[in-house]
Amino acid sequence: MAESREWDGEIVRRWLEARIRASQDDQTMADRAGRDREDEYDKAAAEEYVCRLIRTSDTTDSQASFTARLKQIAAKDEHYRTGLRSEKRFEREVRAYLRKLLRMATTYTGFENTSRYQ
Repeated sequence: MAESREWDGEIVRRWLEARIRASQDDQTMADRAGRDREDEYDKAAAEEYVCRLIRTSDTTDSQASFTARLKQIAAKDEHYRTGLRSEKRFEREVRAYLRKLLRMATTYTGFENTSRYQ
């Protein structure tokens, strides 16, 4: 049986910072590649958008507040960021990334993995 770990906000913040850096690199690479990788640009932009919204709040200190903030963001009708290739694709990717983070927060798994590719 797996050992139960306590929520550690510092680990979550480090993970968010690593994902922001990785998504910025992904956006740069996709931007240089041009039209063939526009979907990758929007996916990386969505990841950065969500991680920045969560990182700047004080909700990383507890699992309950982190999950509540994710649900609050997910409840918004629209998400917008400048420089997108497709707003519709960006919206879809934001929602998908929020679902991923909600699963991670609920199970408290994956935050220790700060590797570039996940």
